[in-house]
Amino acid sequence: MTAEEVPYWENEENLKKLCDFLRSQDGAAVREAVEERIEKRVHYIKGEKLVTFLAEPKKKTKWPDNIPKFKSRPEALAVCKMLSDIGYLHRCEKVGKGEVSLLPRNRCEFVEDAYFAWIYQGDKRFSNFLTTMLVIGFFCCTCFPIWPNFLKVFVWYMSVTFLIFIFFLIVFRGLMFMFVWILGFDFWIWPNLFDERLGFFDSFKPMYSFERSKSGQIYWRLGVFVGFFSFCYWAVTQPSEFDGFKAAQVDFIKDLYAGKLISDSSQADKENIDKPKMPSLEDLMRMEEEDEEEEEELTEEERVQAMFDNLMDEEEEIDDDEE
Repeated sequence: MTAEEVPYWENEENLKKLCDFLRSQDGAAVREAVEERIEKRVHYIKGEKLVTFLAEPKKKTKWPDNIPKFKSRPEALAVCKMLSDIGYLHRCEKVGKGEVSLLPRNRCEFVEDAYFAWIYQGDKRFSNFLTTMLVIGFFCCTCFPIWPNFLKVFVWYMSVTFLIFIFFLIVFRGLMFMFVWILGFDFWIWPNLFDERLGFFDSFKPMYSFERSKSGQIYWRLGVFVGFFSFCYWAVTQPSEFDGFKAAQVDFIKDLYAGKLISDSSQADKENIDKPKMPSLEDLMRMEEEDEEEEEELTEEERVQAMFDNLMDEEEEIDDDEE
């Protein structure tokens, strides 16, 4: 390391800039594990990979303009030792699948064949801002009953709109995938949209993916093709039924926006609470038909037994009346 370079990296502010870059999305790839003693999730990296990333960055690496590049591997190794000495990196060892253990401080010398957990957290202002917003949001939710009515309506409309948007987005992605998959390719819009391992912004990268499907799925494609276009043929040739289906969906969305999806049925129950619940004429006729069908299925012996039981019931009722 030259005389001009040593003062630069001895400045802790410059080391923080380097750590901010390494901890960003463009930095060295890390793994996630749980520290067994404090049961806290940490990110760790092997020393050799960190030194290689600094000394021999790949072409696609977006190196910041305000940080000088390392000219040799010994230079990168020396800076990594500085990061370990000031506590930005802490040596650890694997103790199980997805678990690591931080070693005592006297065994934290930086070596390339060891693993190191990131202790450096970077600037906490954005994290503190998000925490504050979370507390404020939770407080606002608990005070929802005393909100003005126009705010309640606004939140309801926003929630319903978001729900409908997500539903149609899922349906649209699925239909686009099916159309292209029938032709032998896999096409996804926002393929990482529902990947829980990624952050919010990373879930929208890339915008689409297009690649050839696996071979041996020709029969599945033909089956999906026949099934989908059979449904389309039914929708075109049976306009009355399909129109009724569309009208029901439109009414459902209208009731959802108006907040009447549950209140309609509950209001009807309130209005009919004092009315006797008598079966309709159609229900009585259906019950009579079911009884006749059951009688036809009985054997002669079962009919005699049923008649005997009816007579016994009538005699018991007469005796009860006489008493």
